[in-house]
Amino acid sequence: MAAKRSFFKTLLRWLFFLVIIAAVGWWYWQRPKPISAEQQSRIFAKVERGPLVINLTEAGSIKPREQIVIKSQVEGRNSILYIVPEGQRVSKGDILIELDSSTQQDKLVNQEITVQNSNASYTQAMENMEVVKNQAKADVDKAELALRFAKEDLIKYKDGDYPKTLNELESKVTLAAEELQRARDTLKWSKTLFEEKYLSETEYRSDELSCRRAELNLVTAQNNVSLLQEYTYKRQIAQLESDVAQSEMALERIRRSTRANIVQAEAQLRARELEQNRQRKRLEKIKDQIAKSTIVAPTDGLVIYATSAGNRWRGNTEPLQEGQEVFERQELIYLPTADTFNAEVKIHETYLKKIYVGLPVRVRIDALPGQIFMGKITKIAPLPDAQSMFMNPDLKVYNTIVELEGGDGVLKSGMNCEAEIIIEQHEDALYVPIQCVVRVGGKPVVYLKDGDDLERRDVEIGLDNNRMVHIISGLQEGEEVLITPPLQDAVSIRATDEIADIDIPTREQADAAEALKQAANSSRSRNGDGQAANADRSKIREQMANMSEEERAEFIKKMRARRPQQNRDGEGGEGQPAAPRRRRPPSQDGAAPAPANPQP
Repeated sequence: MAAKRSFFKTLLRWLFFLVIIAAVGWWYWQRPKPISAEQQSRIFAKVERGPLVINLTEAGSIKPREQIVIKSQVEGRNSILYIVPEGQRVSKGDILIELDSSTQQDKLVNQEITVQNSNASYTQAMENMEVVKNQAKADVDKAELALRFAKEDLIKYKDGDYPKTLNELESKVTLAAEELQRARDTLKWSKTLFEEKYLSETEYRSDELSCRRAELNLVTAQNNVSLLQEYTYKRQIAQLESDVAQSEMALERIRRSTRANIVQAEAQLRARELEQNRQRKRLEKIKDQIAKSTIVAPTDGLVIYATSAGNRWRGNTEPLQEGQEVFERQELIYLPTADTFNAEVKIHETYLKKIYVGLPVRVRIDALPGQIFMGKITKIAPLPDAQSMFMNPDLKVYNTIVELEGGDGVLKSGMNCEAEIIIEQHEDALYVPIQCVVRVGGKPVVYLKDGDDLERRDVEIGLDNNRMVHIISGLQEGEEVLITPPLQDAVSIRATDEIADIDIPTREQADAAEALKQAANSSRSRNGDGQAANADRSKIREQMANMSEEERAEFIKKMRARRPQQNRDGEGGEGQPAAPRRRRPPSQDGAAPAPANPQP
């Protein structure tokens, strides 16, 4: 009996162990089999057919379509004494800003004194000019008279004084000869009478003396004639001719001197006149600066501070307020002239081939959830945004203007927005996630599920919307394609766009409409400044088109070097609008790079 009980206990023990072993074996064979790493990385998506919207969404901001920029036109730094509150509607002629003009007032007083002195100097120069001219005329007349007298003296001596003197001396010679002859005759008779004792010796001696005197008088008269002819005449002629020559040279000297004095007086007068005009212009400029210290509204509009619109002058992040100093040419106020707005977005260079002027755009305002404003692209900048290039030389974005419809009384300048550019709409199209398409050998391919293997297949693709890519040919609806191709990982995001009743023009239609619009605008307005600006932009575009990559990079570098200092301070400061949200640009022809952390 005891042996039977021991046997049953042993049997039960073995049966218990067998049941445990069977349970462990059953669990082992029924447990989930582990998935290999390769199988875990293979995530597939089905090729779907349905409505597909090819769009491009970018962040931007609202800007007035037409506005007047109010700038400070006062030289130097000036404090704001008064500024109209922001957001207030003003009428034409209302005071917007009053700047401190005390410095200009001091300059005005000093300049008025300077102008008075310049007027007195100019008047003095005019009077001096008249004095110099009168003195010059008097000196020339005196010199001409002296020359005339000298010539007359020469002629007078030749034709008058000399012949007269010569005649007088010759007459004296003749008289002296006659007197000598008479004295000789008298002496001859006196001698005879003296010898005859009829005449006393004294009388004889007296007659003899008279004869001797007559001889001396004749010699003297003859000597005077000879002296006149040989010496006095020649000397007097030489002296008078010298006087004529000296008078001629004196006249020429006086004429030159007077001309020089007149030229000097005229130059002094012109200098005083120019100085007078310069001082008057400076006075007018100071008065103009004082007048410009009070800035009035040129037209009706809504006041928007330039600092609120994101314009930071020389890195100044302070909002515009009373007491703040402003500089010449600093933008102070934007004055929209109409209740029409544009959306300004920045398009990455990789998307430029997708968009063109005339495409419709749906704009959503961050501050107005649920409201959609329609618009269309009216302008794409020909050159990249210089400020963005300065902040990041590798980032090339192009400012794009979207003209909005409506928004009167609702939209405000500076609002953040999201612009959805509608490029294409397909009511029935095949599409797959953009991550499924990769390029192999320059051709787009996908990897299809073929049991446990993969089949590579070439496909023809259209445009993408950063989520789904349009499949033109190569796939069928329902086929499964690999989302994580061997070349990259990606995330599948289903398209949730709905087809909207929107007329999308072709590129040719949009180009034709834009050409007609430009022709109409040019016929309505012929603005020389606008034509010059267009010519400058065309010239820059032509220059950049003819540049090599190195020359274009150097040109862009020079453009960045000319940017004001505020562009170097970045965004995000107090009062700065948030930086636009931007998606990662896709790779060429529709294939996008994978996110950092893909989630199935």
